[in-house]
Amino acid sequence: MNEIFGYFGALLIGLILGLTGGGGSILTVPILVYVLLINPVIATAYSLFIVGTTSAFGATQNYLKGRVDIKIGIMFAIPSFIAVFLTRRYLLTMLPDDILKINGVVLTKDTFLMLFFALVMLFAAYSMLKKPKLNLKEITQKKFISKLIMQNILIGVVIGLIGAGGGFLIIPSLVLFAKLPMKKAVGTSLFIITMNSLIGFLGDIHNPELDWNFLMAFTSISVVGIFLGIYLNKFINEKQLKKGFGYFVLAMSCFILLKEFYFV
Repeated sequence: MNEIFGYFGALLIGLILGLTGGGGSILTVPILVYVLLINPVIATAYSLFIVGTTSAFGATQNYLKGRVDIKIGIMFAIPSFIAVFLTRRYLLTMLPDDILKINGVVLTKDTFLMLFFALVMLFAAYSMLKKPKLNLKEITQKKFISKLIMQNILIGVVIGLIGAGGGFLIIPSLVLFAKLPMKKAVGTSLFIITMNSLIGFLGDIHNPELDWNFLMAFTSISVVGIFLGIYLNKFINEKQLKKGFGYFVLAMSCFILLKEFYFV
């Protein structure tokens, strides 16, 4: 039964990625960990491959419709995918199995990753539910570049730790800093997520614990979902979808926090 729910979740991940250009990826790790009972460290590696491959198909579809700005996408992606790769290859492996011990209570590496993931989900839910207040004043080129690099390095570290694509962080940046229209920001976001996720996954590609048969099956279903999401995008009210998904992410983050604190 868990396997059926897990594969249904794969379809849902792709569907939401296709509809929103981000957000669906944040469901991947909870589905892998809590539904399919996969170790969180392996789950974040799986997530990078699943999200990266699924996003590649979505980015291609959007590119054919003229909704991907390649130049801006590459400029955004370079700092973040370097940070993702270094985080997966070095930072994650440097974290000890037991991160903190206080009065007999142990914070393990797995629990830390899931708690951090839940906090990122809370931030994602907030960004989806708040009313946008974009300050589109002119920014000097020097300030733009420095802000862009620092922000995307931070996004890369977060993506590397939690295995999510970061679309909920990337899309507002594309609208605010690159001044892309929303539909083009969604398509460009999928292009950036593809590079971030797949290059980040290279840091885990030699892990002997990876189950490639499972990974290919799960990813294939997710790819079907993204094509379905892209098709449905023209029929669904984007604002209502974003709000509804924001509440769902909020509920999921609260569930993870309660579950992980209970077992700490």
